Amino acid sequence: MARPIVVVTGANGGVGFGICQRLVFQLCHATPTDALPQSFAVDDSVSELVGHDGLTLVMACRSVKRAETARTKLLELLDSYINKLQKKPGYDGHAHTFRKNLVVDIISLDLAMVSTVFKFADEITNKYPYVSRLIFNAGIASFSAIDWVEAFKQIIREPVNAVTAPLFYSQHQGELSIDGLGWVWQCNLFSHYVLVSFVLLLFKDANLIGPQYRSIQHLLLATPPCLDARVIWTSSIEASPIFFDPVDWQNKNTEHSYESTKYQIDLVSARLDQLSLQRPASRRIRHFNTHPGVCSTNVANALIGPVLDMCKLLAFYIVRFLGSPNHPIDPFKAAIAAVHVSLASLTFVTLFDKDISRPAKFGAETDRWGHERVGVIRVKDWEQNEAESDVLLGKLEALYQSFKNAEEVTMNFETASEHM
Repeated sequence: MARPIVVVTGANGGVGFGICQRLVFQLCHATPTDALPQSFAVDDSVSELVGHDGLTLVMACRSVKRAETARTKLLELLDSYINKLQKKPGYDGHAHTFRKNLVVDIISLDLAMVSTVFKFADEITNKYPYVSRLIFNAGIASFSAIDWVEAFKQIIREPVNAVTAPLFYSQHQGELSIDGLGWVWQCNLFSHYVLVSFVLLLFKDANLIGPQYRSIQHLLLATPPCLDARVIWTSSIEASPIFFDPVDWQNKNTEHSYESTKYQIDLVSARLDQLSLQRPASRRIRHFNTHPGVCSTNVANALIGPVLDMCKLLAFYIVRFLGSPNHPIDPFKAAIAAVHVSLASLTFVTLFDKDISRPAKFGAETDRWGHERVGVIRVKDWEQNEAESDVLLGKLEALYQSFKNAEEVTMNFETASEHM
């Protein structure tokens, strides 16, 4: 039986590492609990559950050195987990079989440079016959300062929301990548889009399966039917249409580049999945949108320091105990949405296929005691911005084509120079 080949971007830390850890822990079981239907599943029959006796996990990271450290830690955690499993009564040996067939690879990927994204696609294409799951976890936020006056106002006015979707973090404006694009926008959205660019393919011959230029959508299309192909995008509970500006679509000038970019991910992932559903089942690459809830990472540590970071963490636990479902806090728990959408049968996670006009995203949630689950929320203001999703896709594709054409000219020039 074919084994999953899963690519996770930004896999060396935070939620990305949590996704890798949760994924391998779950696959140590013949029936992973994260593959079971959640409360929102329309069809909760478990007859379609299929375990996997192996996995190829590709950690796509900017720093190979940090990725190697993360891989070592991941395997140590996994071995410790398997040792605990084998001591339990009725242990069936599945975890050891899975461990023997587990491959954890590292491939360099810097989302701030389109040229490295092309090189990453080349390397993946040369090494693997297919990719069954592509998890777009990597992302950045460019915080510059805390507006303490606004912070106190929001804490007094809406204390739970102040530690869920804070509005008092100031963000840098005008930051550009080496490619001259909005830095936050490129790292969160555009470079990920480059890897799956197939909008043109969708409107061409339905039998065409040839690769788009230095993209890996052809590897997704080559996924064996028993695995199906899925792209999992990572949005945020902070994604907001309030800050979405179709004119400043690269978010170069906005003071809320993070929230706006994440909302664009909501629009793009929803529209790509709608387009995919128009194709024959054998040619579908499903696109799912997830968010990790509120998780304790080092994203804002440079602004607040260790003391305030501890206060922030305490506030997270307090609001969770008071009933907020949106505070998994731990990256391992925050990974449940992405892992569930990766492992669950399509019958459990395609609840909106019959109502594709109202797309949604899957989020990591917990109860007050920290027991994790997956929740569902609708994409905000989809009806008002649905047309903008097509416009945005057109801009993304045109920009991709411009980089593709420039890269082809460079490669042709280098090839000609070699023959002179």
